[in-house]
Amino acid sequence: MHKSKILRFGKTPKGLLTIVLIALIAIAAPHESWRLVLPELVAAVAAAGAIDAIVLRYRHRRWEFPGGAVLTALIAGMVLSAQVDWYVAAVVSAVAVASKYVLRTRAANVFNPAALAIVVLFPVLHAGQSWWGALPEAAPAAQVALLAGGIFIADRVNKLPLVVAFLGIYFSLFTVAAYVRDPAWVAEVYRSPDLQAALYFAFFILTDPPTSPVRYPDQLMFAAIVALVSFAIFEATGAVFYLLAGVLAGNAWESWRRVTLHQRRLRPRPASETRA
Repeated sequence: MHKSKILRFGKTPKGLLTIVLIALIAIAAPHESWRLVLPELVAAVAAAGAIDAIVLRYRHRRWEFPGGAVLTALIAGMVLSAQVDWYVAAVVSAVAVASKYVLRTRAANVFNPAALAIVVLFPVLHAGQSWWGALPEAAPAAQVALLAGGIFIADRVNKLPLVVAFLGIYFSLFTVAAYVRDPAWVAEVYRSPDLQAALYFAFFILTDPPTSPVRYPDQLMFAAIVALVSFAIFEATGAVFYLLAGVLAGNAWESWRRVTLHQRRLRPRPASETRA
């Protein structure tokens, strides 16, 4: 990639998110051990990048940097446990990227790729999820980087209302649940690593531009769906992927909304309205 293209990429939302995620990795990795996380990340990026590069080459007749695949791989690697085998991260990332081209509507992919792959492959791979990239093991001062980077990215893609609405509804539901049932059952969502996982999820997964709404009213509905489904899955099963399953429900609703809106726009208007 030429220097000018690299500079342009670094100014795009994808480029900025890549920079933020690499900064978080640099902070978090020493706490997990580079020996563990580096093979996982390299395998994830290599598998996802190779698939996406080939598909882009076939579609556009030229080689392009697979920036979206790299982001998907980094997110998947930062969510999965640092102790997973390198090939697990590679398989998850490969399936994630492939899903973008298989499960899509006219305009975009339906589901967040990393979330879909981790949830779908969990019964097969039983891969642990520690969300180490959210800095749960870092000092509180270092965790400011998660907030600063997250707010910056959410503002850049115009999704701060979505983040605020989700976190507000999400923690309100668990607060109410703590009063009406055993508080010890829900206490973990306020502790490390679940607390940092919720923040990382809200800033970097929930706000994925292709799979989340643009208009503020739609963002509020999307946030409510994701929070309610995440809460319900946690309460019903305690499944480790409750947040990721929640965003998949929100993605499905958003895709349905977009398709429905597109169909309405294509529908012929009645003759009486046309004459008016």
